[in-house]
Amino acid sequence: MTIFLVTMYKHFSKLLLISFLFVGCVVTPPLPSKMRITQLSDLLRSLETSITVKEAKILSEDIFHETAMLTKEFKLTSPPWFHNVLVNIGVRKKGLCYHWSDTLYVYFLEKKYPSFEFHLVGANIGEYFSEHNALVIVAKGGSIKNGILIDPWRDSGKLYFSRVVEDKKYKWKHREERGCLR
Repeated sequence: MTIFLVTMYKHFSKLLLISFLFVGCVVTPPLPSKMRITQLSDLLRSLETSITVKEAKILSEDIFHETAMLTKEFKLTSPPWFHNVLVNIGVRKKGLCYHWSDTLYVYFLEKKYPSFEFHLVGANIGEYFSEHNALVIVAKGGSIKNGILIDPWRDSGKLYFSRVVEDKKYKWKHREERGCLR
């Protein structure tokens, strides 16, 4: 009888989560305003005086574009913790924070922006419910602590960006063990 109840509970909880999914929690990728693209571009340029306006703007636009594409590809739902539940029970294939950071990392490494380097970072590493991963952009040869944090998971596909040192929510560490190049 106990096994039956556990099985029923698992199926009921999946059904409940799936029904919640269809009630409107799917995220539509937000269209970034010119002001947000410019804000990120200016922040990227502030990393190093030799970074051109053009390269920073192209990277900024590329970040917003790729975030929107991944929001669609991951069939993102909101809030982020709920999307994680959907991934963990098999309703969604991707969309955990490390899926975002890893996918963006590989994408931008292949693009070869000459003035920038891309790094994987993590906070609360190894803590199941609070570990978080993101991407950091630095000027060539720059330090992660002086970089720009790129985190589209935090706000369900709405791009969060800031200087690493200004992010009060997390203390970030370089994730070299995950294959991040130095």
